[in-house]
Amino acid sequence: MSTLNKKFSPSRQSAFEARFEAQKIAFAPVVFQCVRFAWKRGMLQAIADAGDTGLSVDQMAATGRWTAYALKLVLETCLSAGVVYLDEGRYVLDKAGFVILTDPITQVNIDFNHDVCYQALFSLEESLDQEKPVGLKVFGDWPTVYEGLSRLPEAARTSWFAFDHYYSDTSFPDILPDVFATSPRRLMDIGANTGKFTLAALAANERVALHLVDLPGQLAVAEKNLEAAGLRERASLHPTNLLDFEAPLPGDMDLIWMSQFLSCFSEEAIASIFRRVADALGPRGQVLVLDTFWDRQRYDIAAYCLINTSPYFTAVASGNSKVYESADYVRLAEAAGLKLVTTRDNIGYCHSLLRFEKA
Repeated sequence: MSTLNKKFSPSRQSAFEARFEAQKIAFAPVVFQCVRFAWKRGMLQAIADAGDTGLSVDQMAATGRWTAYALKLVLETCLSAGVVYLDEGRYVLDKAGFVILTDPITQVNIDFNHDVCYQALFSLEESLDQEKPVGLKVFGDWPTVYEGLSRLPEAARTSWFAFDHYYSDTSFPDILPDVFATSPRRLMDIGANTGKFTLAALAANERVALHLVDLPGQLAVAEKNLEAAGLRERASLHPTNLLDFEAPLPGDMDLIWMSQFLSCFSEEAIASIFRRVADALGPRGQVLVLDTFWDRQRYDIAAYCLINTSPYFTAVASGNSKVYESADYVRLAEAAGLKLVTTRDNIGYCHSLLRFEKA
């Protein structure tokens, strides 16, 4: 199977440059917190508002919004990170700072890493050793984050859903023609979450009936959203723990949909899900898998973000899942009696759509 994988560029660093890059890694947590502080507390916006003339520390301190000490400490770190630059003693916003202030996906990523991942990643080593989300203990006592999503404290809950929805929602308008290409009447949404895909599918096709599969907590939220939209009658709810390998799925499905779902599980669990999905298909039924595969990205920056999302799955989500390569899904699907029919890339920000049918 061909991929769009663009390998990270080979190293052309000198020994001195390599040492500098290594120090950036060593101090990355410090830089992250200082830059986030400058953004959240309005320092970067104040500098942006001053335009090319910039602002001095004295000018900013005179407003009473920040102390001179806080300004010097935080803005010097921003300077070292290329977020601002100095021009005759005045701080001016640099291009990276402009991105932080204006780019929604950057802001979503910062919030997610701070509110959901930061404290939990302190337990990454233990999580890897045990293949359990040990870092999840900072939020609650659940076996995986999915059982606790509806009970996550703020701002972790808001940042989690913002991260999840921002990546997936941009894809939904683009994939609905794929969803209805085979004119399905019985469509199963596995990992339905809050029901966003279900709502989009029901709105796009008046004849389709949706079957939502997820944990009870997520389905309770989805049900409220369906009721609010007046679409509850066309949806059936199937509370299911997919980690129970014996839990069956409703059958005779024309199409089974899974979006950003399988990456929540280990390879063993994915293999089990594919087996049950194959059993749930009706005659000529198909499976659509929409996900973020780091090996199918056009640009290194997308692959970088996806690869570095994987430690969240280890420390917080499940302890044994990750952002996978597309070949992993294909291999596990084929072992379950499915075969890949088509692949479509460049959907939304970074998604690919895999279409399977029974072999």
